[in-house]
Amino acid sequence: MISGRVISASTVVQAPAARIFDLLADPCRHPVLDGSGSVRSLVRGPQRLYLGARFAMAMRLGVPYAMVNRVVEFEEGRLIAWTHVSRAIWRYQLEPTGPTSTRVTETFDMRHSPLAPVYERAGFAQRNEGAIVRSLALLADIARAPQPPSPAP
Repeated sequence: MISGRVISASTVVQAPAARIFDLLADPCRHPVLDGSGSVRSLVRGPQRLYLGARFAMAMRLGVPYAMVNRVVEFEEGRLIAWTHVSRAIWRYQLEPTGPTSTRVTETFDMRHSPLAPVYERAGFAQRNEGAIVRSLALLADIARAPQPPSPAP
């Protein structure tokens, strides 16, 4: 759904919120969760994100580049969001709908970005809407997959 300068979509994932949040808070997992195909790998950052954490991702939109992000919203198990130099925000909100199911809403929020008019003219809103739907499908598939056993101590 596109509403002004906010693009979002939701889905119910058959996995507990804690499992989904752990995937989102691990920046090494972002390439496999990215529906846009532009996120390549973690360049640097913590193993697990937290409020104020900075992490850099290798990206590619035609040409390769790196993007430094900062976590600006964080509520364990419920909410994680980051931004970069454009001040647009990528946000994931998790709402448990049962012990093993969670409504996940992914949002791309351009309301505070000085680049919003450029994004709009370039058609990013429509492309991001499709990427969000794909990201949520990838997240659902990965979160539902059986977890590998923990390594023996």
